[in-house]
Amino acid sequence: MPQQPPIRSTPPRPPRPDASMSLLTNVMDHSLDDGYAEAAARRQTEAAGGMPKTVRAKLGLAAGLVLAALVVTVGAANARIAAPVVAKERQELIDRVERETAAADKLESSVDTLRDDVSARQNEALKKQGGSGQADLVGVLSGAVAVHGPGVKLVVDDAKEATEGGNGNPRETSGFSDTGRVRDRDMQRVVNGLWESGAEAVSINGQRLTALSAIRAAGDAILVDNKPLVPPYTVLAVGDGERLSTRFQNGADGLYLHALQENYGIRTAISVEKDVQLSAAPSVIVRTAQPRTEKGTS
Repeated sequence: MPQQPPIRSTPPRPPRPDASMSLLTNVMDHSLDDGYAEAAARRQTEAAGGMPKTVRAKLGLAAGLVLAALVVTVGAANARIAAPVVAKERQELIDRVERETAAADKLESSVDTLRDDVSARQNEALKKQGGSGQADLVGVLSGAVAVHGPGVKLVVDDAKEATEGGNGNPRETSGFSDTGRVRDRDMQRVVNGLWESGAEAVSINGQRLTALSAIRAAGDAILVDNKPLVPPYTVLAVGDGERLSTRFQNGADGLYLHALQENYGIRTAISVEKDVQLSAAPSVIVRTAQPRTEKGTS
């Protein structure tokens, strides 16, 4: 049986002479901290031709500022160019409004002149038919002539809460119930109540009422013969002042107005006046109705 060759054992490596100085060896092998090493490598890269990040950031910021300044400059230039055009258009609108206002004033003056002429011709025609007494009566009842005499003054206004906010304009106030504002139907009842109580002539805010007058609403505004009125609404009525005031306040329409005051805060005030003056109404033109005569009856 053959014999196995003997196994040679490797002699152990002798320890390093500085094995006992491991800490010093570690310091020597790793002389730089990782952060310092990274900074040193970055400096080497920059020295080789790379651009620092801080420089790139500064260049980017400068480019952004230049772009922003350019945009602002262009905008200012455009505004400077457009300003004369806007000013010109504004002046043209102002001139147009002034011309139209002057034209409207001229037409209104012509209407007043024509109305006086029509009233004079109507009175002349009535005098020929039935005398001046009948002409005056018809003029008073139709509202064609101004009148004065004893009567009452009735002021109706929105509730106090409706006048707060909106710069004191109740039509610009939001968040308040519509029941706190005077409506066209309220003024209709007031006027009808005065007529029923014996009024002979009535006006609202200087607008004389006739047999053809209408009280309507357009949004929040009250119209009398298509002319808008604003509160407070001052109603003047010619008649027997004491009797007229008493009958109106005790009547159904006066009680209705009192209920509005109690329940919704609508403000009212009535007073007896020794003399109230009512202007004439715009010319009342009748185009269809014809007076009935004996010859025309069948």
